[in-house]
Amino acid sequence: MQDAHYILKKYWGHSSFRPLQEPVIKKLLEQNNVLALMPTGGGKSLCFQVPALIQEGICIVISPLVALMEDQVNALQQKGIKAMALTGGMAYRDLDAALDNCIYGNYKFLYLSPERLQQDLIQERIKLMNVNLIAVDEAHCISQWGHDFRPAYRNISLLKDLKPGTAFIALTATATPAVVKDIVKELELEDIEVLKDSFYRPNIAYNVLIAEDKYYRVYQMLNNKNEAAIIYVRSRKASLEIADLLNEKGYKADAFHGGLQPKEKTRKLSSWLENKHHIMVATTAFGMGIDKPDVRQVIHLNLPESLESYFQEAGRAGRDGKKAFATMLTNKSDIPVLKNQFLANLPQLEDVKLVYKKLNTYFRIAYGEGEETEHNFSFSKFCAQYELPFSKTYQVLQLLDRCSVLKLSKEFHKRTSIHFTISGIQLQYYLEQNQKYESFVKALLRTYGGILENKTAIDLASVCKKSNIDQGKALKFLEELEKDQVLEYVFAEHDATVLFLVPREDDLVIFPLAPYIRQHNESKKKKIDSVLAYLENDKVCRSKQLLAYFGEEKAENCGICSVCQKQAVPLTKGLKNTIYKEIMKTLKTSDASSRQLTEAINYPEEQVLEVLHLLIDKELIARKSGNIYKINK
Repeated sequence: MQDAHYILKKYWGHSSFRPLQEPVIKKLLEQNNVLALMPTGGGKSLCFQVPALIQEGICIVISPLVALMEDQVNALQQKGIKAMALTGGMAYRDLDAALDNCIYGNYKFLYLSPERLQQDLIQERIKLMNVNLIAVDEAHCISQWGHDFRPAYRNISLLKDLKPGTAFIALTATATPAVVKDIVKELELEDIEVLKDSFYRPNIAYNVLIAEDKYYRVYQMLNNKNEAAIIYVRSRKASLEIADLLNEKGYKADAFHGGLQPKEKTRKLSSWLENKHHIMVATTAFGMGIDKPDVRQVIHLNLPESLESYFQEAGRAGRDGKKAFATMLTNKSDIPVLKNQFLANLPQLEDVKLVYKKLNTYFRIAYGEGEETEHNFSFSKFCAQYELPFSKTYQVLQLLDRCSVLKLSKEFHKRTSIHFTISGIQLQYYLEQNQKYESFVKALLRTYGGILENKTAIDLASVCKKSNIDQGKALKFLEELEKDQVLEYVFAEHDATVLFLVPREDDLVIFPLAPYIRQHNESKKKKIDSVLAYLENDKVCRSKQLLAYFGEEKAENCGICSVCQKQAVPLTKGLKNTIYKEIMKTLKTSDASSRQLTEAINYPEEQVLEVLHLLIDKELIARKSGNIYKINK
């Protein structure tokens, strides 16, 4: 381990390892197979990078995400370590040269996707490489019960035959007991040792708070404008709108979402890491490369799709060991939204058959042909031509991608973009003088929040539908608006490329996917049920609930979560009576919202809401539209 400490100091500047890193590295240097379970921020990558640097040869890393591979390769290259990732879109000549470099060029790390591993050329060259270690990152993807199951991960075990005797390490930050068991089974490794770090984070207060007005509650929580925070939202539009609202209130906030260009993502992340912006309002795209130690708050304005993703995102708070808060803000309207977003669009076998058949028809692919052919693809045009629902069709294409039937380019998002060059007041005046554009421009403004301030990627077909004009007329409008210096636009006729990985055989391709589709849908439903159970259980310590979900028993309550705090200061009969009197006194003056009542009587919002619900049940007060309360006469 002296060599390990030397490598750690030389390349990372640290004098000691984190708790589980040292035993994992020791096992690998002894040529043992390891499954390492470490929480987000636990330093998983060092567990394979350090032993790979100590030993002669190259380490092969299997990773599911291109961005994650590129992030790690860039970090290694900046340290002067030779590393490469074989991503999509490489010409055969470039791929051939890259593999030669791995054999003869003294490279230390080769990053591959599980799909890349299936290529004969890759397998033949791996046989010639001096491989010192095989690392399987995000290992939960190999399990049918994992939250990101990818069937191609099931073929990783072929590396055992290509490089017999080479040590394996599988790593994950989110694995339930069932997933751990499945990983061990699917990797087919003998004598694999499961090493687990405790997922307990004693400094994080996990809170679930009911908030009728979520924005108001966010302002309350972010009382220190100089503290670092992350606010997770569901959509790009919401990230832009909420960042703007916070900036108007005097906060320094920025928005982050999957539609940003790589340079813009890097700029925004750097700005946040350097505290030029303290608050990042983000979609779940904000995840990789985040190692900011002083994040005091992680706030979820929408319910997460699984406890695995929530635990990872919440775990970005308080990495410096100081007290931090991870809060879910919720109200009654959230549950149907969650179910609609993640369960209503789950594709069934018939949906997959239909989309696959239409896709082949769209590209005029004959039966038995199409393998390894690539096509430009306009998703919106495809859906419009066959009257297919956008959300469900997108889910089907992602499923076909995961199942290695086809490969979507990583640019698979809306790329037609618009940037207004005049202010909102100037635009209003222009539309009054040029009313023929009004319906089209207002459809843009309604659909995309923040479009007046930011260059925004749009789905032109969707805007055309809302404004009831065809795409040709919309493009003519955009040309004229650009000529009048109202906006600038870039039109992308194709928003993706599709690479077919297997020949067209319709039912012979789709029917074998039936068990996976059924299991995928069942797993999604179970994960939503787990989120709702966590949300509704206000009797058991929040930290204990999360640890139990990941198979870790904890005897003591954390003492700092919303459940523990409520139990520490219970809403007694006397306190209920006091709040009741204050509510009635305020409502005798005028009708009021829950926010106005909370401000007027200065009690915690959860306690005020609880007493309000009791008063409604007893019909002493009533709730009018707009969440306004009044005394019953």
